[in-house]
Amino acid sequence: MNEKFCIRLKELRQEKNLSQLALAKQIGASQKAIDFWEKGINEPKLTYIINLANYFGITTDYLLGLED
Repeated sequence: MNEKFCIRLKELRQEKNLSQLALAKQIGASQKAIDFWEKGINEPKLTYIINLANYFGITTDYLLGLED
């Protein structure tokens, strides 16, 4: 898993003062999925990457660490 993705996801979530569970509910995932993504254990499906980018108002490239 891309380390930048893990870091950015956690930072974005914490900036909005969201728990993993609250974020999971917003994008239709489980809390465990968010936890695993932040730890780099699993990678999200494209659908979740898009949902995360839309929720946070960022590009998927930024979320994936392809741009700053």
